[in-house]
Amino acid sequence: MGTRWNGTRSGTGSRQAVKKKQSWLAAEALFAAASLRIRRGSAVEKSNGSPVVKLRGVYKRFDKVVAVEKTDLDIDEGSLVTLLGPSGCGKTTILRMIAGLETPTEGDIYIQGKRVNDIPIHKRNLGMIFQNYALFPHKTIFDNVAFGLKYRNVPKKEIKEKVTRALEMVRLPGVENRMPSQLSGGQQQRIALARAIVIEPVVLLMDEPLSALDENLREDMRREIDNLQQMLGVTTVFVTHDQREALSMSDKIVVMKDGLMQQEGPPEAVYNYPVNHFVADFLGHSNFLDGVVIGREGENFRVKVGDSNEILVHHPGDWSDGDRVEIVVRAHNYEVSPRGKNEQKSDMNCFNGTIIDRSYMGGEVSYFVELENKTVLHAIGIAKLRPFRRGQEVWIQVQPQHCGLLPKGNDQA
Repeated sequence: MGTRWNGTRSGTGSRQAVKKKQSWLAAEALFAAASLRIRRGSAVEKSNGSPVVKLRGVYKRFDKVVAVEKTDLDIDEGSLVTLLGPSGCGKTTILRMIAGLETPTEGDIYIQGKRVNDIPIHKRNLGMIFQNYALFPHKTIFDNVAFGLKYRNVPKKEIKEKVTRALEMVRLPGVENRMPSQLSGGQQQRIALARAIVIEPVVLLMDEPLSALDENLREDMRREIDNLQQMLGVTTVFVTHDQREALSMSDKIVVMKDGLMQQEGPPEAVYNYPVNHFVADFLGHSNFLDGVVIGREGENFRVKVGDSNEILVHHPGDWSDGDRVEIVVRAHNYEVSPRGKNEQKSDMNCFNGTIIDRSYMGGEVSYFVELENKTVLHAIGIAKLRPFRRGQEVWIQVQPQHCGLLPKGNDQA
């Protein structure tokens, strides 16, 4: 996803997913049943404290493989926190430890101030949604959604009212008598969501809930989950590898790699001020330019890139002359404009180049621009504004406030 100043693209590696001997599918089905069998007077009593979930020094190892390094994490009441990262980074393992499907090798997990390491799944008062829905194929939709309420000994009249309301919330009224096989994948995921929220859980856990859906359904469900979570105010932990989902839904994003938390914070902060190369590269199409700090002008730093080019960068960090840095520029932040024959510009952060490749992506166009020194920059523009053709000479420019700075070689936290 990243483009380097020398024209090559940088890739990101990922750890192999940790697999246990028992079937995860069976464990997920067990959780779907067990987590709903919460009777009144759960071991995890509701409180007004914040954060609702706390991880302190949580570490998980499977045999000789470290899945999660020591982790501290706070999840505030009513927030939606996304664990984001590539496959095998440890995000699902953290979710499963919160759920009680895995036990930390070291460290403690607290839910509403109570240590839950030794509290079984069905007493944690959690709802969980899996990628594969985990519905009971032999039960009607009503019985699937009502499952947890029946085990709570909720009166039949109240069960009917709650199930009806939950199905209305997920926009599937009137399907109570159908079987799961009669519903589409998107509808089954809505039923799984209704079953999770009908029990009014303390925390809602969602493990890649949208990844099995096609793009249009995924977008619809993303909006529905986001709206429903805000309406209910339920504390939610959401696991995904999809950057768009994380950026659009989250109150806080936790970016992970190789079992380590790389960065956490609001989406805008993580996107605009990545702390290392991995976060910048994983969380969007980025260009990386190697340079040296050569001066400061107010809140802007002057960085020399290559033999002669200089770039002005607006950055809140504290840098000194001679510091080796990496400039980060999102592809969406480059401005591409036509260049007249022999036209010259002296504007800062403005370079002349040639379009060597373009890809039409519907509402956007991706351009690769080769500069005079053979550097290739990646820019993404709005298709209808000003399309450029291959071979066309252009100006490519970026504003100082749209540049980021990283210490050179800071690839991981």
